[in-house]
Amino acid sequence: MDIKNIVLLGGYGNFGKRITESLVDLTNVTLYIAGRNEQKANELCTQLKEKKHAVSLLPVRLDINAEDFETKLRHLNPFLVIHTGGPFQGQDYKVPQSCINVGCHYIDLADDRRFVCDINQLDQAAKEKKLLIVSGASSVPGLSSTVVDHYLPRFKELTTIDFAISPGNKAERGEATVRAILSYTGHPFKVLRDKRWIDVIGWGESKQREFGGSIGTRWLANIDIPDLELFPTRYPTTKNVHFQAGLEVVILHHGMSIMSKLTRLRIVKSWSPLTKLIVKASELFLPFGSDNGGMIVTLNGLNHESKPLQVDWTLYANDGVGPYIPTISSIILARKLVMEAINDTGAMPCQGMYSLEEFDECAKTWGIYHSEEISQPREKR
Repeated sequence: MDIKNIVLLGGYGNFGKRITESLVDLTNVTLYIAGRNEQKANELCTQLKEKKHAVSLLPVRLDINAEDFETKLRHLNPFLVIHTGGPFQGQDYKVPQSCINVGCHYIDLADDRRFVCDINQLDQAAKEKKLLIVSGASSVPGLSSTVVDHYLPRFKELTTIDFAISPGNKAERGEATVRAILSYTGHPFKVLRDKRWIDVIGWGESKQREFGGSIGTRWLANIDIPDLELFPTRYPTTKNVHFQAGLEVVILHHGMSIMSKLTRLRIVKSWSPLTKLIVKASELFLPFGSDNGGMIVTLNGLNHESKPLQVDWTLYANDGVGPYIPTISSIILARKLVMEAINDTGAMPCQGMYSLEEFDECAKTWGIYHSEEISQPREKR
């Protein structure tokens, strides 16, 4: 049987190392832990090799911004590239285009609205080479669309999708994720409200929301994600798509709200250049809060008897395992590609590419679980 080479760009990073750990049981596969810091790649390989996994592990220095990136990638003869090297805000399609050029599949964990929504511009080129190019294989839109698709048959008409993510304060921070959020803090972006596209402000409209269970009540604010643009097309009866996220420690959350207002007042143009400093400052608050986080998806509409229907799906990740959630979509897709269980080709956002049952099977490895509540709220008069 031929050996399949998987290249994990940023394979030793916050999300990359978790994907690497989750794929080490694959047989007839070589995992290349790639990035600009070969020492970190080698350290992770050494650490994982001590446990004698089935997969072959090799470190490699690979810089996506280097002129010879595609040449070096070709030498690795990849079957699949998993790109975790965010932030994706401002990135072009050099990496997925290089994958098409060398003839390998591609998956990324992008959460940038334009990067994910516009990936289909590579669709024809990917189909010509019978390759799968997937963007947004993460919590959004990968998992979020899977949840909506799962409950969609219950609805005659789905009118509102309202969802949120709240990580625990003690969960490991990813600098790339923070930089991405800071890039639009205080800046406007479009959302669908009552079938109209309106502007909302990044990290504006702070409010509290009850998650229940080990999470409780958390503060949330507006976050820009691909789903806000993708879902109105995927679910055409939808009139409202709303997404928020927040920080568990109240002073940190409201500190971000103040930063948003300073940008709106044009006192600070962008907070992105201060990412490292802001991450360091947030770490001073690590003794506070918890390591419990999760995600909630609330769907509203009409059932097949034209009566109001509401679905509340809540995901719980305790004991600091929350950062695994954004990696599960890419883990599932990588396994399916290796097992030749995906026949799709082309370039597309990650929407409905696996089932909720497949997610639960993978998530239970870390004790991640969900609850659901299906109700018929009273009709408004």
